[in-house]
Amino acid sequence: MTVIAPLLVGGLYVLLNSLIPERHRRPFNAIMVAGAGAAYLSGGGLGVWEFVFTAAATYVAYRGLESWTFIGIAWLMHTAWDVVHHVKGHPIIPFAAHSSLGCAICDPVIAIWCFAGGRPVRDMLRVRFGRRRGGLARTVPGD
Repeated sequence: MTVIAPLLVGGLYVLLNSLIPERHRRPFNAIMVAGAGAAYLSGGGLGVWEFVFTAAATYVAYRGLESWTFIGIAWLMHTAWDVVHHVKGHPIIPFAAHSSLGCAICDPVIAIWCFAGGRPVRDMLRVRFGRRRGGLARTVPGD
């Protein structure tokens, strides 16, 4: 469950975000990743470096207001920070020892979706699978 649950959470995040209208989806995600970047501030496990990371993550999230790529980068930055906190023993949720590890597994799922342009899952499936008589059929590039 240490791996499966975070993957499911990441997938659920992507699915739910697919329901947000396109014009609001990127700004919403930029705000979400900015908040994630500040999540460790209250614990202070890494001292002043918490502020340095938060400033960098906030800048990248701000750039994400105009770019899905920057949002993806910010999620990967948060993944790296999760790993550092897990290794140092300062989890994001103090009473859940593996919470930073779970976050480090979940965040790349979201980042991959962002690098793919943050499109609705339905649209991504339409690109991957074409419609033919009798239902969905796999399309081959160059057909």
